[in-house]
Amino acid sequence: MSAQKDCEFMVQRARELVSEDPCAAKSWLITARTLYPADFNIQYEMYTIERNGERTASAGRLLYDMFINFPDQTVVWREISVITAALRSDCQDKHALFLRGLFETLPGRVQCEMLLKATEQCFNTLEKAELLLLLLKRFPDSVVQHGVNLGETLLEAEVSESLETPVNCFRKLFADGQMQGPPEVGSLKAQSASRGPQRYVIDGLSEKSSVVAEPWDRLLDILALVGARCEWQGDKGQRSYVDMLQRVKELCRYLPSLEGETRSRCCSQVVLCSVLVLFRSAFLYASSVQPTLFQGLNTLSSGPWILLEDLSLVYSDVEAERGPVKHAHKKRKLADGREKTMALESFRTARESWDLLHAHESLETEFNKICASWKTDNWLWFRIFLTDMIIYQGQYRKALSSLVQMAAVQQPQPGQQSPSGQASLESSRALIQQASCHYALGEHRMACEKLLDVVSGLVAPTLDPVTPLEDQGKAKNKSRKGSDLRLLPCTSKAILPFCLQLMLACFKLRVFTDNRDDLSLGHVVVLLQHDWPQGESLFLKALEKICHQASFQYENFFNYVTNIDMLEEFAYLRTTEGGRIQLELLPNQGMLIKNPCPSLGGVELNTLLLQGVQTIDRHHTVTRGITKGVKEDFRLAMERQVSRCSENLLGVLHRFCLNEKVMIIQSLP
Repeated sequence: MSAQKDCEFMVQRARELVSEDPCAAKSWLITARTLYPADFNIQYEMYTIERNGERTASAGRLLYDMFINFPDQTVVWREISVITAALRSDCQDKHALFLRGLFETLPGRVQCEMLLKATEQCFNTLEKAELLLLLLKRFPDSVVQHGVNLGETLLEAEVSESLETPVNCFRKLFADGQMQGPPEVGSLKAQSASRGPQRYVIDGLSEKSSVVAEPWDRLLDILALVGARCEWQGDKGQRSYVDMLQRVKELCRYLPSLEGETRSRCCSQVVLCSVLVLFRSAFLYASSVQPTLFQGLNTLSSGPWILLEDLSLVYSDVEAERGPVKHAHKKRKLADGREKTMALESFRTARESWDLLHAHESLETEFNKICASWKTDNWLWFRIFLTDMIIYQGQYRKALSSLVQMAAVQQPQPGQQSPSGQASLESSRALIQQASCHYALGEHRMACEKLLDVVSGLVAPTLDPVTPLEDQGKAKNKSRKGSDLRLLPCTSKAILPFCLQLMLACFKLRVFTDNRDDLSLGHVVVLLQHDWPQGESLFLKALEKICHQASFQYENFFNYVTNIDMLEEFAYLRTTEGGRIQLELLPNQGMLIKNPCPSLGGVELNTLLLQGVQTIDRHHTVTRGITKGVKEDFRLAMERQVSRCSENLLGVLHRFCLNEKVMIIQSLP
């Protein structure tokens, strides 16, 4: 008891002197340690003074002595825990650097033993795995004994915790262990090979939360590791994703002739490589066409893009479009400008990977297992690619189902409307693709409903569209064979012209038949004004039909037809040379001719209001013989209409879509 009191007295005395006279305090403790070498409190007090003074070498020697002589002391393991936490941390403050330096002063054998015992005494699975990973990184020789156990422990912990997503702390350690550890860490079971890539795909590419730097480059490193450990055929380590796809394409040709373990190994190689190429290419494509899902990416523009039918042939001869071409999707082309080449190339590569994964039943089965495990149904960016691919394949009914689901997911929540209207553009993206699918299925009324919903949400154009339309004309002069697809920017400037073209396509086949439908024919004339003179030949065909009918009635003519060439042609039809075609283009004109007022003996009093005519005198009173009066009204209306030829055409057509929405829809069966 007396010895214990002496020890306590000397320790207490050293504590009192340490702030005033550190040397005197050390002298007291050295004396105490000499007298009582087996007393832990004296040793720990000496360590505390050196640690607080951040004297690395002396603190390291004292820690080493405590670890050797007092391995069962709780306080020692608390200190070791603080040091190992600093080793695992990326913190660069002064204290953390001191603790790491202190650990480095210990002999290598002691470092290894200290980490191993710290691991054994840790009961938290995650912390234990982190310590073991630290041990494996510092002492590769211990991998054979502890490496496989680390991988199995992490995977078992992930299962036991019933985590809903692969993006979790256990998977992170598993993937990082493969990347940061020595090559021997790759000796983990082959069936676990996809766990690392899964973490980098999901965690690295999560919408608006990319937390892994350069995930695709790191994936190549993982593949090199997996390929070496699984003895993949022809694997040469790192290569580009395109080269990797070409390699597995070659392997896939020999797959049917392989058997047993060789076939299984080859199948795993083809599936895993193809899956990663697919996800990378689909990600690059989705990040280009809908960049708002991601942050910090160099994209085509700040807004979404849409993969749509190229309607360049909408102004071509009607007969060329009648009847679907069998297997037309196999002959499709992806046509667009240079600025979108990379996005379309990513789409092609992703589609090739998808086709490869469905080339054999065994590959498709393994791929479906991966999709189920990785919960790819929850990846909106992947669904965007799949939907566009389905459209490309011509599976329009299936694409419609997917588009409806995506539209519901992307519907802006109350109070969350973007000030830039970005949410509206993304909603328009789904609606336009739905309209395109309805059109391809022959459901023209549904297509027009969707298109008019889109146009209703667009701001009326205010700029002169002459220059853009000229550019479009130049791009479309080159005729294409078959059905092509193109990327269209999801902006009001680009969306409205496409909607007008698709509406024209919906009415086009209906109008040029043996049946008479003046209302639809009038809509076609209005829509043909866009992109003039691309539709000139189709307009002349419409005039031929009118001449064949010898009459034409469309009371909205002067509201929306402002093209000077069209006005001249219709004026010519009323002349003797033009055939004296009966044109009923004024509001209520048909009623005037068919129902003259009997009380006036064939003379009618009527007031005609010409909507949209830019003139001060908008009310024109007619009190004369019906035939003569109508001719005069037609001449005056034509003269006044010429003054509107300088109006913004897209603005006129935008009003047409808004004001006549119900009539347009009802015109289609």
